[in-house]
Amino acid sequence: MPASNQPLNSAPALRPHSLLQQFLLQEHRDEPVPAWIVFPVIYAFVLLTHLPLLRLPYFWDEAGYYIPAAYDFFRTGSLVPYSTLTNAHPPLPTIYLATWWKVSGFTPVVTRLATCLAASFALTAVFALVRRLMNTPVAVATTLLTAIYPVWFTQSTLAQADIYAAAGTMWALVYALDELPSARNGWIAAAWFSVAALSKETAIAMPLTLAAWHVLETRRKPSQASGHWRTSIQFAIPALPLCAWYAYHFHKTGYIFGNPQFVRYNAVLTLHVARFFLALAQRLMQVTVYMNLFVPILCMVAAMFLPALRQADGSKRPRISWNVQAQIGILLLVNLLFFSVAGGAVLARYLLPLYPLILVLCVSTWRRRVEQWPWIVALSAVAFLAGLFVNPPYRFTPEDNLTYRSLIVMQQQAIAQVIRRAPGGTVLTAWPATDELRRPELGYVRKPVPVVAIGDFSWPQIETAAQLHDYDAALVFATKYQLTNTLNWSHFGDEEWNKEYFGYHYDLPPALIARLLRGDVVWEARTRGLWTAVLLFNRRQSVGLPANAVPLQTYVATRMSRSTQPFQPRLSH
Repeated sequence: MPASNQPLNSAPALRPHSLLQQFLLQEHRDEPVPAWIVFPVIYAFVLLTHLPLLRLPYFWDEAGYYIPAAYDFFRTGSLVPYSTLTNAHPPLPTIYLATWWKVSGFTPVVTRLATCLAASFALTAVFALVRRLMNTPVAVATTLLTAIYPVWFTQSTLAQADIYAAAGTMWALVYALDELPSARNGWIAAAWFSVAALSKETAIAMPLTLAAWHVLETRRKPSQASGHWRTSIQFAIPALPLCAWYAYHFHKTGYIFGNPQFVRYNAVLTLHVARFFLALAQRLMQVTVYMNLFVPILCMVAAMFLPALRQADGSKRPRISWNVQAQIGILLLVNLLFFSVAGGAVLARYLLPLYPLILVLCVSTWRRRVEQWPWIVALSAVAFLAGLFVNPPYRFTPEDNLTYRSLIVMQQQAIAQVIRRAPGGTVLTAWPATDELRRPELGYVRKPVPVVAIGDFSWPQIETAAQLHDYDAALVFATKYQLTNTLNWSHFGDEEWNKEYFGYHYDLPPALIARLLRGDVVWEARTRGLWTAVLLFNRRQSVGLPANAVPLQTYVATRMSRSTQPFQPRLSH
């Protein structure tokens, strides 16, 4: 029947879209959804999707710095940690976690729930920002993709400063990303930027970048110069509380930016031109390809070749304003450059606030140019979920997908074997297992286990360990995800510059370590490019390397020439 002759009370035929698809395909400009309605829904989603992770003990940099620092404040009220090396990280995460422990008890579950709360708060800000820039369907899609993007997903339970800084940054951007924020919005944004900077010092790059942007705007728009000057000053103010923290830290420790070892690794050794460009290449990969991010980006690029769709009134579907897109672009660029210099390890979690900004550009482009854009949202969601469970064909940090859970479980099992097979004995191992054995508060042991610490499980370190004799067992493990020989193409360069600039090395396999140390492998586990093993020793044998160590060293050198396995030094980042 022609549409003109269709009865008024007849229902139009529905396409077989899901309810989510029908919602995302809305064309009307809907009213803002209050944050108090959105936040509980997001928190429930985050909790349900992270249930298997809530009881895990603490992991890597959590165990190395953030939990000990918060635990020191929890017990004594000291903002400067004394049970671990101080690195001048701002104290807001420490205060936040200790407050939750005072209220609910000191357990990993409480810590994980508190971190999920912060992650949900950040996702609510993502929703509010995108809703303001576009509409509710785009906001829902962007928030969902952000929540399940592997790097963001795993950081949502890890008590490291990055997720707290991301929450402050995203709420600041809700009020700051505008052609010219009002005076009120500028002050609110400045307050949230201060929260972000007091969560992690590197978050100050965002407000200072926007402050510089508005200074440039005074030349381009002289009629609004006073407003842009005001906004620029407001966005520079978050540097003041950060400076106050550094002054306090200097008063307490004599160091402004932390102990000299930390400063050297994170801010001095990074100042090589070659190292900068190598780190920048990795940063570019992390915002274009990493953990299947290439799927939404390629879809966005393809969609840009299509004409903009028309609305019911004949006008083109709206885009994010060019001015805001330019601000997003400059934020991305400055952060990529900044984090190619700041930080010894090139970790993806440093870029956490950038991922929602990238995704909103993708989703808004699909919505503007592709009629059935919810299918692209679904495709991207599938890609991100796959990234959570399937390891990529290149080097990555275990904490950037669910590989970190496998590593924690293997460490728990290995430590249980050590306690059962060598009760009361001393254990040879490397960080972070040294802290896992010595510090019961991390959730691996009930009482401290004496350890002999080495740097890693490379040939030089095992050679050193062979000269010692004051350990009864060894807990050895892959210090980094190991690529297969078939994936050597993805090492991104020569072993020498990897070793020189990023501290990479080759971990010896457990059987070879046992042979060199004259011990026996009594337990071993492997999963997804990682391994952990327990060795026992008979100290009636002579110490030192075995007589055939020279041919073994030749074998090790041959293996090292074929691999560039990384090692992340024992420094909190």
